Amino acid sequence: MTRARFILRFIILLLLAGVMVSGGSSCHRWFMIEVTEPDKALVMVDEWEIPPLGDDLDQDSLRRAVLQSLAYLDRLSPESSFLYGPHEANTQMVRETLRTFLRLLEAGLEREDFGRQLRRDFIWFRAAGNDLFGTVLFSGYYLPVLEGRLRAEDGFRYPIYRVPPDLLEINLASFRGQPQGERLVGRLQGRKVVPYYTRAEIDGGMVLEGKGLELVWLRDPVDRFFLHIQGSGRIVLGQGQQMDVNFAASNGHPYISIGRILADEGAIPPERISMQAIRAYLRDHPERVEGLLFCNPSYVFFREVKEGPLGSLEVPITPGRSIATDSRLFPKGGLAFIQTYRPTLDEEGHAVAWRAFSRFVLNQDTGGAIRGAGRVDIYCGPGKEAEAMAGHLRHEGRLYFLLGRPKGAGLLGGESDDLSRRPGTRGARR
Repeated sequence: MTRARFILRFIILLLLAGVMVSGGSSCHRWFMIEVTEPDKALVMVDEWEIPPLGDDLDQDSLRRAVLQSLAYLDRLSPESSFLYGPHEANTQMVRETLRTFLRLLEAGLEREDFGRQLRRDFIWFRAAGNDLFGTVLFSGYYLPVLEGRLRAEDGFRYPIYRVPPDLLEINLASFRGQPQGERLVGRLQGRKVVPYYTRAEIDGGMVLEGKGLELVWLRDPVDRFFLHIQGSGRIVLGQGQQMDVNFAASNGHPYISIGRILADEGAIPPERISMQAIRAYLRDHPERVEGLLFCNPSYVFFREVKEGPLGSLEVPITPGRSIATDSRLFPKGGLAFIQTYRPTLDEEGHAVAWRAFSRFVLNQDTGGAIRGAGRVDIYCGPGKEAEAMAGHLRHEGRLYFLLGRPKGAGLLGGESDDLSRRPGTRGARR
């Protein structure tokens, strides 16, 4: 695309998206655009649109993350396909992308030479974002480290559960005419499949009690709730023992943010919503804890893992380098580049300033609350410092994906290209 064509497209999009909504104040905001089709989630960009390339983390962590994505790709059929917007790549092309990137890392190039190679050897795609202009909301998640016990005892009364044997997962792609990748979760009631139990029914109605499904017991229901949100955790059992637990399944109900509920009712100002603020509110209003937690019907079941935490690709995730995106829209295991802002924390874990950063990351996880082309969750690591970082991290930025340029090919779409266009594709192959 020439610069003139890009400017023309920008003006058209500006006119289309230029309708603003206003509330009871003088503030205005753009309408949010939800992209739900993979062929529209990524847009190929010209070289002059590629951002300045910097990385604020060490190369060892990046190398480890790349190797984990390669381990995932090595399990797949060579003909498995990945969508980069309307363009399709097979496993071998994504694998070679990562190998080429590793070779550049290990070449010890100066920063300018490294950037020049990345522009020459890779095709760059920008995430459509949530506003037609590539705006992506970044947040963070972490590995909670919690005290627990293998049996219910004084102070430890809140179980996390294994996957119940009556939980059914139905892949609708197995049925003719159904959308690929869509699934239902439920249970049998007689001869009918009905929705699985909600959080209120499981933790309030205790419908799973006494079935031997308890994996470990925790001290606090709020800790258990946030463990469900993070999807993995490390449980300190005492006497030098610990257990890593990881997401195994969910009950299929939609995720409802209690932070949004508290903001909507004015309990916490929207600009101050963070995990720390939500925890503080629940601590100060114990009479509301149960009711607020039950507002989120989504529920997570866990399993013990020996090497955790694992992302949705079943490979270990790397602090600062692994991201979670909507797995329906973006290529799993893919190499990506992000630009956003991170909080600067004081000694008490409060955000006191914001600092711009950019880095290379790998798309290795997903999450029930991470939906659409304008959401990214960054894995921040284990422990209290990571918890503070993840709790405050919430800022807009940009997301790009890289794909190795086929040898002998120019930009996509020419006769010599090895990638095929997939106009109208509604679902990426898994």
